Amino acid sequence: MRIIVAGASGLIGTALSNALRHSGHDVGTLVRRPPASPSEFQWDPAGGSIDDAALRGADAVINLSGAGIGDRPWTRSRINELHSSRLGATRTLTTAMARQEAPPAAFLSQSASGYYGDAGPVVLRENAPAGSGVLARICVDWEAAAHEAPAGVRVVTPRTGVVLSRSGGALGRLLPLLRLGVGGPLGNGRQYWPWISLPDVAGAFGFLLSAPLSGPVNVCAPESADVNSLIAQLAGALHRPALLRVPAPVLRLVMGKLADELLLSSQRMEPAVLNDAGFQWQHASLHEAAAWVAGRGPEL
Repeated sequence: MRIIVAGASGLIGTALSNALRHSGHDVGTLVRRPPASPSEFQWDPAGGSIDDAALRGADAVINLSGAGIGDRPWTRSRINELHSSRLGATRTLTTAMARQEAPPAAFLSQSASGYYGDAGPVVLRENAPAGSGVLARICVDWEAAAHEAPAGVRVVTPRTGVVLSRSGGALGRLLPLLRLGVGGPLGNGRQYWPWISLPDVAGAFGFLLSAPLSGPVNVCAPESADVNSLIAQLAGALHRPALLRVPAPVLRLVMGKLADELLLSSQRMEPAVLNDAGFQWQHASLHEAAAWVAGRGPEL
C-alpha cells in the first residue's frame, strides 16, 4: 500500500512509519520544512495548504499531527493551540482528499483516551459517551473533523491510551526517575490508565489499515491497570523501588489543569473492537509490557 503519514516525527509516527516500511509498504511523510527526499511532501496545516501530489495515488492516510498535550502549561492560548492544531491538520487532509479524483480508501485520524474524560472505574467500550473537560472537547471536535472526509473514505478514529515506550512519550519524565529508584505512584494511584506498548500501537494501526472497521477504536491493551499497578510493574521490571508517591495537591500545584486531566483522571478502556476483530497483541499483559520497557525483547 501507499500510505501517507502526518505527524511522522513523533513517538508513534516514527515507530509506525518504520514498522510499515519494514512490512513492505510505500510510506510518504508530510513535513513543514522543504522536502529532503522523494518520500517527503511539504504542507502547512495551520495555513491549510498541502502538496496535492502527496495524496495522489495514496491508498491510506494516517493523521497523527497535533501540538504536544503535556509539553507546556495549559494557558488559554495553549489550549486554543492544542485544539486548532488538531482541527487544522485534519481539515487540511480531508479537504485535500476531496480534491483527488480517487481519494484514499482509508483515513486513520488519531484521537485519544481523553475523549472519555474522568470516568472512574467504569469500563469504557467504544460506545461510551464523551466525558467533560478540555481533552474530551478537543477529541470530540477532532473526531468530527475526521468524518468530514469525502464519501467512500473509510474513517477510523483510534482512541489511543498511554503509550509505554523505552524513552519519550507519556512516561518520558517518569521512567528516568523509576530507573533511579526515586519514582512512585501519582495521586492515590487508583485511577485507571489505558496503557499499550509502542510495538502494539504500531501493530494496531497497521491492522486498522486493512481491517474492515470504521469509527472509534480503543487502542489499548486488553489488561486494565490502575496507576499503582502500572508503576509497581514498571519498577519491578527495572528492579527498583517505587515508594515516593506524589500527592495530588502537589501535582496540581506544579501542573495546574494538566494534572487533573493527564495524570489524575481515570479511563478504564476496553479494546472491544480490536478484540472482536481478532487483533493479536505482542504485550497483552502489563507484566509482558513492563519487561519490554525494561529492555527485554526487540525494540519493535
